[in-house]
Amino acid sequence: MNFRFEKCILNNQIEFDGLYEIFPKIASDNRGYSLETYNEKVFFEFGLKMKFVQDNQSKSTKGVLRGLHFQTRHPQGKLVRALEGRVYDVAVDLRNNSKTFGKYFGVILDAETQNMFYIPEGFAHGFYVLSDSAIFTYKCTDFYDPKGEDGLMWNDPVIAVDWNIESGSLNPLLSEKDKKHPLFDKNKKYFDITGKWIGC
Repeated sequence: MNFRFEKCILNNQIEFDGLYEIFPKIASDNRGYSLETYNEKVFFEFGLKMKFVQDNQSKSTKGVLRGLHFQTRHPQGKLVRALEGRVYDVAVDLRNNSKTFGKYFGVILDAETQNMFYIPEGFAHGFYVLSDSAIFTYKCTDFYDPKGEDGLMWNDPVIAVDWNIESGSLNPLLSEKDKKHPLFDKNKKYFDITGKWIGC
């Protein structure tokens, strides 16, 4: 098989339903390498029967933090990876009835391993650039909707993402928009268990 799928389990105890780290098989020799980055048949056989409708790509310099983002009217599932460089990628479960509601899971995405992260609808998403620069790409299950754009503060004290996963001080470069997101509210309605928006 050209892919290995690993479930994301918090502290080796609690599984995030629908969240996967995916490792493609890389064929390499002295000429370079080749790999499959997505195969609908294989993903469907594994149970990941999403339909992708939009591909996005960004380039960021070291220390840039983008997040934590989600869409309300048109929630997006995302298959993300680093085409160049390394990033720390984070998904926050905002599905109110989920056993991992308000919890986060993070993985290092590295262009050397070409590992991927599938984040289903109902999660907030963000990443922090660890290398000098990074090119980041993601396949989305719905179209970008600027009127439904929303987010959470990257340093929310309840979610408490540990962005500082490597030595050195953490002083992230943020957009003006990402400096103004609200804090997480455990009593607020966000998404249902299927990833449909139920908030207001």
